[in-house]
Parts: sequence; structure tokens; C-alpha cells
Amino acid sequence: MTMAGRRVAFSAARRLGVGGPSRCASTLTTHYKKVDRSADTRWAEVDMERFADETDVLIVGGGPAGLSAAIRLKQLCAEQGVDYRVTVIEKAAQLGGHTLSGAVLEPRALNELLPDWEERGAPLHTPVTEDRLGLLTESGRWGFEWAMPMMRGTPADNHGNYIVRLGNVVAWLGEQAEEMGVEVYAGYGAVEILHHEDGSVKGVATNDVGVAKDGSPKPTFERGMELHAKTTLFAEGCRGSLSKELLGIYGLEESCEPQTYGIGLKELWRVDPSKHVPGRVEHSFGWPVDKNTWGGSFLYHLNEPGDTLVSTGYVVGLDYANPNLSPFGEFQKWKTHPSVRPTFEGGERLAYGARALNEGGLQCVPRLHFPGGALIGCGAGFLNVAKIKGTHTAMKSGMLAAEAAFGQLQLLPEEEKEVTAPLDLSAYESSLKASWVWEELEQVRNFRPMAHKTPLGLYGSVLYMGIQSLLKGKEPITLSHHPKPTTDGALLKPAAECETIEYPKPDNEVTFDLLSSVALTGTDHSDDQPPHLTLRDDATPTKTNLAVFGGPEQKFCPAGVYEYLTDEATGEPKLQINAQNCIHCKTCDIKCPSGNIDWVVPEGGGGPAYTGM
Repeated sequence: MTMAGRRVAFSAARRLGVGGPSRCASTLTTHYKKVDRSADTRWAEVDMERFADETDVLIVGGGPAGLSAAIRLKQLCAEQGVDYRVTVIEKAAQLGGHTLSGAVLEPRALNELLPDWEERGAPLHTPVTEDRLGLLTESGRWGFEWAMPMMRGTPADNHGNYIVRLGNVVAWLGEQAEEMGVEVYAGYGAVEILHHEDGSVKGVATNDVGVAKDGSPKPTFERGMELHAKTTLFAEGCRGSLSKELLGIYGLEESCEPQTYGIGLKELWRVDPSKHVPGRVEHSFGWPVDKNTWGGSFLYHLNEPGDTLVSTGYVVGLDYANPNLSPFGEFQKWKTHPSVRPTFEGGERLAYGARALNEGGLQCVPRLHFPGGALIGCGAGFLNVAKIKGTHTAMKSGMLAAEAAFGQLQLLPEEEKEVTAPLDLSAYESSLKASWVWEELEQVRNFRPMAHKTPLGLYGSVLYMGIQSLLKGKEPITLSHHPKPTTDGALLKPAAECETIEYPKPDNEVTFDLLSSVALTGTDHSDDQPPHLTLRDDATPTKTNLAVFGGPEQKFCPAGVYEYLTDEATGEPKLQINAQNCIHCKTCDIKCPSGNIDWVVPEGGGGPAYTGM
């Protein structure tokens, strides 16, 4: 059955009259990804057969990398007069729905992929006209605009770039892909990696629907579908759930450092026309975080007909040590600065969102290929932190993976073309290391770790940017982020060893509370489904995270998913997971000090509904 046929099957499916009591009312983790259903009597009579469909190339994730790969494959098909089936699945209800970025887009990869993008109507409306950079103190600002002309050619140079709403760009890329014959299926989350008998990747299975919160089947239960492919490209974005599994299964991180991350929080505003400067790009570093905490802001003035929009946000490195720090609080606090607040006064906040970022760069790029597939895009770690950009590198990685996959498809003997035997994509890794993507990452490889290697902290990285403009990555050393097996979560110190941090009360004019912010994300999950924020051990949150670290989940989550409450029956603290609030940022999967939280895919179509973010 094809995916198109499967859409009908979903609506015309069998209805099961099964149910049953909860396994345990206090159990937090009931997701079938973590709980074995074979011994659960409630599932004994349920048909667990999956429909299967076959494609030539399967792409998991419909973002810039995945769609660029799909487009490039179809371009090569047209050039060579062949027709390979290319399938893209995306967990968001619509393409771009889960896309969140600043965003200033460097068009290099887009120029290579679709040189006629302007004629095709690409939503790149705002060329950068002005760069501003500032160091904030608690009450003042040191502007470095005088230095910007001298920084041409450095990572900080935005000459020739565009301010975009990346979700709109992704939706447009999806249109181009479908016009070329790519099959795009939004609302299908990939929950399981499928393997051949030899251990190679065969494809993925989409998530089951109609499972109750207690893990039992609803009358509307529908088994997920299997998608088999000759090669599967994983383009899930930062900290993708299946990409994370692949790293472990195939030992892809054995020769690299553990990834280090950031969290980026963003708001979209309509500002007073007198304060709107279309094409202006502003960045700041310094206050409100201290020099030992990686962080900085962005403020981009869009130029869209009849509107005065600005994209603004704050990035905090997730290698911070103080469990009392709240990235959301730092963002709101930043907006109170006397040089920042006037921009937003009299304006209207339209949208909010957050997502994790791979910030490790070259040192943290894993092996990219494995039997039957490859990692592409942000999930592989191609963000150029010094540039504060990763869309162009993600797109290029997808294009190179597509070329490698196409080359392997062309080599298949005619009698094997109908068989889903796995392709070898080692050529993708070789071509990427010979490309400008690798050159970019190599040049800035010491930018991010420099923040931890000198007493200057974050200011050391800023200083290094100037030095890097001269060295161009030719320095004879490569600095490490933090030694194995240390992760960002493990860097948290006990709460008793750290100072408390005060954040301003929301004034509902420029600063806001968390829940009203989450309401602007449009996020939605069925309440009656197993929480996709799963725990390796249900006791660890209160025993370790709360007792030692003061419950940092309540601070680092940008959506109010985690709450510590008092159990009325016992009087003891307990963790409540408000999974319906989740905006799929993956921060909890990264920053939990006990490594206890594992983010898995919820029912397809759930999550934030970002509109042009």
C-alpha cells in the first residue's frame, strides 16, 4: 500500500473495542517505545501487523536539509532520464510547522540548488542592509558598528545575506520538491528504525496512533506503517530521536567529541513604524549572562509589504553550570535593557518558540554514514556558530548526500533495482569533507571552545573572531569543548553550590510569563496519549534532580512541561509532565543532569504550529 493509500486506510480503519485500567496510576512513562506491550494483556487481541511501502530514497524530516536532498535527487533524475521514487516524511502537520530560526540566510547553497530561486518566488524579501554588534553592560551598551566594515569576509559579515522567516522558506522548498515529483507526507512521525538481518538500516516505521495515556489501545487504534528504502537519509534536526539512536547503534561518535548545545528562544514582533529599520541586523553579547555563560541576542528587522516585523531572540549555551539559570528568564531580562526595551515599547508580540542548537562544530561531527543511510543537516552538527547560521550548510549536506545516493542507485544491476538492499553512502562523507561546508567549520573550529579556555570566557570567543579573520583557521591547534564522557547535562552543579538568579516579573508590555508565551506557539498534543517525554527511571526526578539540583527541569524547559508538585496522598514531592505543552525543542533530552529524560516522537501532527517563524 502506498502512503497515499495509507491516508485512506487511516480513516477507514478497524475499530477495536478494547481498553482497560491503567497499569499504574503513578507511572509517568507509558509510551510504547519504552514499555514492552507483549506482556500487557490489554494488547493480546490487537492486530499489530503493519502495512509496508517501498521507496528508493526515504528522507526523514522535511526541513532545509531533507527537502534540499529530495530536490537534488529529482534534478539528477531529470538530467539522467531516470525516475527514482523519493519520499519525505515530516512529523509536523505541515511543512515548516516545526521550523524555528532567527534567521539570516546565507544564500550560497540555495544559489547552487535553485539558481533561479528569485523567479520561482522564493520568500527572500529582505536583503541585509546594516550590521550592528554591541557589548551590553547592566546599564549601557558598547557599540562596535565602527568595526563592521573592517569585518568583511569574517563570519560576522552579513553582506549579501537575507533576513527570512525560515518556516516560509521551508514551505516554499516543499512546493518546489513536490513539483519535481517528490512525495511529501506531513503529519507522519518516524518512531522506529527498521533493520535488515545484517544490521543495516532498512527504513523506518511511523508512529502508532490511538494509544491512550495509560498505554492501552483506544477503539481508534491504528498501527504505524513501515517504509522501506534502499537508503534512508535522516534529516531530523537537532537532537533527532532516531538520529540519537543511530549514533549509539553504529558507534558514530567514537572518533569525535560529545556534542555541545545551545537553546535559542525567539519572538516575532510587530513594532512601531518609527522604530523599524528594514534590513538591519543586530547582535549583542554580555549582559544579562556572565562571561562564563555562553549567550547572546539577535534582532532582525524584516521588510514585508505593509508590515513592521522584527524577529528577536536569545541563545544560551547549554553547557552552563548553575541549575537556577532559566534561558527563558534570561531572554525576558535582556528585553528590559535600556538600549533594547524601546524597540518593543508600543509594539505587539505575535509569536514565540524555542529549539535546541548543535553548537559543537567540527570537533563534534560524527561519522556521517552507516549501512543503509546517512545523517544530514543540523542533526549531524553543521551549524556555524561564529556565523550564527546553519541553514546553508544543512542544505549543502543534503545535496551532497543526494548525489552520493544517486550515484549508488545508478550502479545497481538491473535485477537488484527492485530490492531494498542498503546502499553504501561513504562517498557522501568524502565529498562533504572536500566541500566548502567542511572548510567553513574548520576555519571557526576554535570559536566556541575558546569561551572555556581563557579567563575572558565568552569575551575570549569574541576576541578570537578578530584573530580568526587573520588566521583563517590556520592555527596549529584544535581546542576541545569538554572531555569525554562529559555532556552538557553533567556540567550542572548542585543547587546548594550556586547563587540564585532573580528574574523580572512580567510587565505584559515587553516581558511576559512562560504560559502566555507557550500559548503563542500553537502547540497541540492530544491529552490522551502516552507522554513522549519519557523517563529511564520514574524515581530519579525527585531523588536526584530535585533533591540535588533543585528541579532544573522547571528552569531549562522553555514551555513549562515539567512541574514539581506535592502529592496530596503522601505529602511528598512528585514530578508532573505536562506533555501537551511540549514545543519539541529537545532541551530536556540534553540538559537533564541525570540523563534520565528521553524525548521520543508523539503522534504525528502534534507539536508547535509555527507560522513563518
